[in-house]
Amino acid sequence: MRRAAGAVGRALVRTAPVMLGVVISVFFLLRLVPGDPAAMILGERATPESVAALRAELGLDAPLWVQFAGFLGQVVLHFDTGDSLVSGVSTRELVLATAPVSAGIVALALLLAVLIAVPLALVAALRRDGWADHLVRIVPAVGMGMPLFWLGLLLIIVFAVQLGWFPVGGMGSGPVEPLRSLFLPALAVALGMAPPLIRSLRAQLVDALEADFVTTLRAARVPERRIVWGHVMRSAALPTLTLLGVNTAYLIGGTLVVERVFGINGVGSLLFQSIGTRDFPVVQGVALYCAFAVVVVTAITEALASVLDPRLRKRGGTR
Repeated sequence: MRRAAGAVGRALVRTAPVMLGVVISVFFLLRLVPGDPAAMILGERATPESVAALRAELGLDAPLWVQFAGFLGQVVLHFDTGDSLVSGVSTRELVLATAPVSAGIVALALLLAVLIAVPLALVAALRRDGWADHLVRIVPAVGMGMPLFWLGLLLIIVFAVQLGWFPVGGMGSGPVEPLRSLFLPALAVALGMAPPLIRSLRAQLVDALEADFVTTLRAARVPERRIVWGHVMRSAALPTLTLLGVNTAYLIGGTLVVERVFGINGVGSLLFQSIGTRDFPVVQGVALYCAFAVVVVTAITEALASVLDPRLRKRGGTR
């Protein structure tokens, strides 16, 4: 447990410059987006005087460096990016109110991606160069080229409209309906994430099956199932676990996209609404919280990898 905690701490320290870069990029790049938040809040009939008064009230007329100093202070001291320019509600409250839905899609998508990738990669590795291997290698590659919103629309047409197994969109109520509502969005993200996992795990399984220790175990008449699940899978899992951590950004970004396709009020819907109204604090907050989530998951993945592989611990200086 101490090793894992130490590895997480070291990973977070290494990613501190990345988070600082994200903070700077989010603030300045967002200012390049055309449109005046004050004018959009007041509407088309707003007078120049009222727009100028609202800009002064919101602090948008201050020099850019003054705005950035206030923004940085909010982030460092309160882990917040300020109040929404539209609703006046704290960005942190808005994100926390919608985060459980997005987190549910991320968790379910991760589970589905693993459930899809592991058996397919195992079948392809055990039947190398056979028809099953070629099929597993080709079909996911085709799916990898499809945009997530297109996969989401296909799933809606087939499983919601044609078969009626799942709701078309929105969030249902009750103990089971929320899970049914999240299944298709999570499946869309999982289908987009599974192909690289399948390719990585298949390659690692093929290498592990050809290793000398497998030949030794077979010569000792160890059952094939025990060899595969007790030794080969464990040896092949580490690189795929690392790849899973690297793809965390894709997982979170894909979740934000499919929420709009399925009409689910999560962090993604909050982000797109805020972009439309030029609500700078909320857009900045969503971007920073998502970046922080990616950093944390990546750190946890590195910690798990270092615990599973002692060589990584030595590399990190924990002899």
